[in-house]
Amino acid sequence: MHGASDEQVWDYAGNEGLVILTKDWDFQARSIFRGAPPKVILLRLGNCTTSLAEATIRNSLEAITAFEADETAAMLLVP
Repeated sequence: MHGASDEQVWDYAGNEGLVILTKDWDFQARSIFRGAPPKVILLRLGNCTTSLAEATIRNSLEAITAFEADETAAMLLVP
């Protein structure tokens, strides 16, 4: 969704049952105030290489899988 606003991304993910994976802290506030759906996974990496982001996601797969299955969880902070 290149060029889409945060609101458009939020609405699309919520309507389609998707999880938002982002480094954009604006989604943390949106998740706190609105709750799920959609669920938000926030990568706390700052500026980093794609390789580091990928490794972080791969190393967090167990937590991500548990988060996705938890019907009460709205946001996951990684790492």
